[in-house]
Amino acid sequence: MVIGIGMDLAEVERYRFDERKLAWFARKVYTEEEMAYAMRKRNWPERLAGFFAAKEATRKAFGHAIPWNRVGVSHERSGKPIIRLYGDAGKLLQRRAVTQIHLTITHTASMAAAVVVLEG
Repeated sequence: MVIGIGMDLAEVERYRFDERKLAWFARKVYTEEEMAYAMRKRNWPERLAGFFAAKEATRKAFGHAIPWNRVGVSHERSGKPIIRLYGDAGKLLQRRAVTQIHLTITHTASMAAAVVVLEG
């Protein structure tokens, strides 16, 4: 059964930060794993925009704000992106009877999009 659906778009240009702003935004929004993954890529702003879209889509699927750094994008060995919830945010899975979170992310040079489906 579908418990929630969320979708978000992010303009890649908004994630082309200088070093100072990147450090500030990274501390506030991204997990260490997300930053390490994105910065290994040639087009890292596309990855950061995709991760932000995935976080916002997750928040929409749950129906309320979850602290940005409590929602993280990770990857399975195959490369498939997955959502991880950290700290108290992890309790939402049980409270909402969520058994699986489905995530898809796509991006171009200018836009990133993510869709999250909560299954229970």
